[in-house]
Amino acid sequence: SPMDVFPDLTAPSVTVVAEAHGMPPEDVERLVTFPIETAMNGASGVRRVRSNSGIGISVVTVEFEWGTDIYRARQIVSERLQGARSALPTDLPPPQLAPVTSIMGEVMFIALVSDEHDEMALKTVADWTIRRRLLAVPGVAEVIPNGGRTRQYQVVASPERLAAYGVTLDQLSEAVGAASANASAGFMTENGQEFLIRGIGRAQGLEDIRRAVVTQREDTPVLVQDVAEVDIGPAPRRGSAGYNAGSAVVLGIQKQPDINTLKLTERLDRVIADLDASLPEGMRIETDAFRQADFIEVAIDNLVTAVRDGAVLVVLIMFVFLYSLRATGIALLAIPLSLLVAVLTIRFLGGSLNTMTLGGMAIALGALVDDAIIVVENIVRRLRENTRLPEDQRRSHLAVVFEATREIEASIVFATLIIILVFLPLFFLSGVEGRLLQPLGLAYVVSLAASLLVAVTVTPVLALIGLPGSRAVKQDHDTKLISGLKRVYRPALGFAMHYWRLVIAVAATLLVASIIALAMAGRGFLPEFNEGSLTLSVVTLPGTSLEESDAIGQRVERILLEQPEVVATARRTGRAELDPHAQQVFASEIDVTLEMGERDKAELLANLRSSFALLPGTNVIIGQPISHRIDHMLSGTRANIAIKIFGEDLADLRSLGAQVESRVAEVPGAVDVAMEEQSEIPFVSVRFDRLALANYGLTMRQAANALETAMTGTTVGRILEGQASHDLVVRFPEAVRDNLQAIRQTMLTLPSGASVPFAAIADIERARGPNTIGRENVQRRMVVMANVAGRDLGGVVDDIRRAIGESVDLPPGYHVEYGGQFESAASANTRLMFLGGAVIVGIFLLLIGAFGSARSALIVMLNLPLALIGGVVGVWLTGGILTIAAVIGFITLFGIATRNGVILVDHIGRLRAEGLGLDRA
Repeated sequence: SPMDVFPDLTAPSVTVVAEAHGMPPEDVERLVTFPIETAMNGASGVRRVRSNSGIGISVVTVEFEWGTDIYRARQIVSERLQGARSALPTDLPPPQLAPVTSIMGEVMFIALVSDEHDEMALKTVADWTIRRRLLAVPGVAEVIPNGGRTRQYQVVASPERLAAYGVTLDQLSEAVGAASANASAGFMTENGQEFLIRGIGRAQGLEDIRRAVVTQREDTPVLVQDVAEVDIGPAPRRGSAGYNAGSAVVLGIQKQPDINTLKLTERLDRVIADLDASLPEGMRIETDAFRQADFIEVAIDNLVTAVRDGAVLVVLIMFVFLYSLRATGIALLAIPLSLLVAVLTIRFLGGSLNTMTLGGMAIALGALVDDAIIVVENIVRRLRENTRLPEDQRRSHLAVVFEATREIEASIVFATLIIILVFLPLFFLSGVEGRLLQPLGLAYVVSLAASLLVAVTVTPVLALIGLPGSRAVKQDHDTKLISGLKRVYRPALGFAMHYWRLVIAVAATLLVASIIALAMAGRGFLPEFNEGSLTLSVVTLPGTSLEESDAIGQRVERILLEQPEVVATARRTGRAELDPHAQQVFASEIDVTLEMGERDKAELLANLRSSFALLPGTNVIIGQPISHRIDHMLSGTRANIAIKIFGEDLADLRSLGAQVESRVAEVPGAVDVAMEEQSEIPFVSVRFDRLALANYGLTMRQAANALETAMTGTTVGRILEGQASHDLVVRFPEAVRDNLQAIRQTMLTLPSGASVPFAAIADIERARGPNTIGRENVQRRMVVMANVAGRDLGGVVDDIRRAIGESVDLPPGYHVEYGGQFESAASANTRLMFLGGAVIVGIFLLLIGAFGSARSALIVMLNLPLALIGGVVGVWLTGGILTIAAVIGFITLFGIATRNGVILVDHIGRLRAEGLGLDRA
């Protein structure tokens, strides 16, 4: 069965990634994102379309309704994408669908590090050895290498030498591309044997490219080496990575859906150990950066400990009260049998074992033996009564056991049905909250139903075999403990019966106080996890270069490593080539592994926040890996609360975002407040002069290609090196891109053989433009993010709404939406309240059916408000915040309280029927 932290909480979503080589964001939005978005909106089952248009990349996320089959969703997106292709620029690579994985599917980050090899050697090994081996591991969906430098065969053209020989960039690119080709020339037959004819012309190395002919000048061939330097060098990059503040290649491993994370991690560990042993001397793989399996193992260990300790306590309590090993053993058998049935049922229904299903079994543990204990206790009592009768009046053991089981059968069946009814609202929740809580409810209900089945079948049979000759039946008096308890309970019960008005008044007062306390309690969705690791988002000023951003990321890593609790840090800055998460160059994400010592976590975080506050122009958001991913899935951002401002003008959105950010920062409890990294960044605008191009005999396409080749390089082929293949690129020297003047003065050879500077065919000047454009449901949006510390989520959101409503004036056509965990909390609480009311009515009707008396049913129902008192005390003792975990606690509490009431009222009813003189029930 799949083993995971949580059930898969990802809404069925398909990510479309379109590369647009270096195109500015506004062009990407207009030419690439719009057509894709338009095609996706209105598709069957689509509930939300989000997009991000960055520099040279468009990422469109299409979210479908819950329950949609992911492969059907991908088919719908693929079909729509085919229709959109005609509207996309023809010179761009076709958009791709990101692999099938989930937001919780990132199972591991590993780092390839070396003190001896350069970043290019690391990246080559990561791309062509490690990635390929890991992708072959069953269950792995994608492996994304971050950082390092990609190896490239570079033909660096000299503008001066091109001009001297009268060679254009187009001619050089064509010649280099044509320098490497194999030919298949069919077959030759000789002496009845067939030979394949293979023309080997593929370039094997640098020398082959250097000797390729470009053109003829006065009967002398002009070779590539005459006009360009041919060498191996690093490709331009938009991202870097680090491990423990040193450079590294960090590989993110994502799993396929419905794969057991623990087993996959074991397989990966074996493959990584093999890989580590076969790496070049001096390279090593570090695996302690982030491992989801660690959190799962800790969670499961905690739950196993809870189940074990619970079972031990149940054994002790049962033995103390029954004072019989046989009776205890018979009742205890209900636990393993019920849990086994629950696990098999979850497996049969296609669910996974995770902290929620195991949690459901853990909280069911005490209730699992309830039915069996009641059956065993009643059988023991009836067998004792039977042994006291004269021999001629005694009935057979079989008859006694059958009657004893049958007389309490109705009460335990109704009591268990009531608990199951109390849990039913969980199965009507939708969205994330439904996906999260339904496995817990299923595990609890199935375990309980199984325990009822065991109590009325297996338990009586074992009681018939093992109890008639036992000490528990032979002794005709209570144990000392039971006698002692009765001595204390009788006067207490007498006092309560005599002064019943006082008892009811005290209970009513406590009930009112608990309702007030519950209304004052904070609201939250999930309780704060203790994952044993952190995820940091580090963002500096837009427009910052990768080198500077890399240095800032390293400074943050060094601050982290100064803390004694920090074991390892793995940093990803900017975007990797294959990564659908289009992280900006000026942003980093750091995964931190912790080993807590004497200090508590709050102290560590406070210390880190004060250190990070000293970093100029840098915003650091501290989260945890799993929580961070849940936040990302709920609101599309990496924080607890996302305030989304929708509108058309980017400058207005930035201005409103800044106002919102300053107001939110003033709200008590709001921390890590940050606006989305969207701002104006410097551009170099090259505006071609069509008249000048016509005079020089250049087409617009030739001029645009020349600019692209000169500045960033054009890929004209690939060179094979064993199993690896590397791009063959034609470009101008780095010095051309040093400054604006260098670009203006770069010489371009015309088809006529003459040469002109770029400044003669284009106006080259500085400009500014947006670095990224976020969109949701066909509107531009700006997001302000905030986390919560020291207060409840619901209270902080209410304060933020109030602050923004009072002080931020939105122009016509602009509006604000709030997203994040609190949405799920509010929706879950509202639905549970309505369904809870319906369940209470259902329980009342069930009780009337069970007792045939509305009075008895009302007496049992009195337990519900009284159970609330203890529940509210529990909420305040654990921090005063009503999370989804506390709601589950209340549901369990109400179920058990009602069950106890049913059994008590039924028991009193039977005693009265036996004529034991009870005048008040």
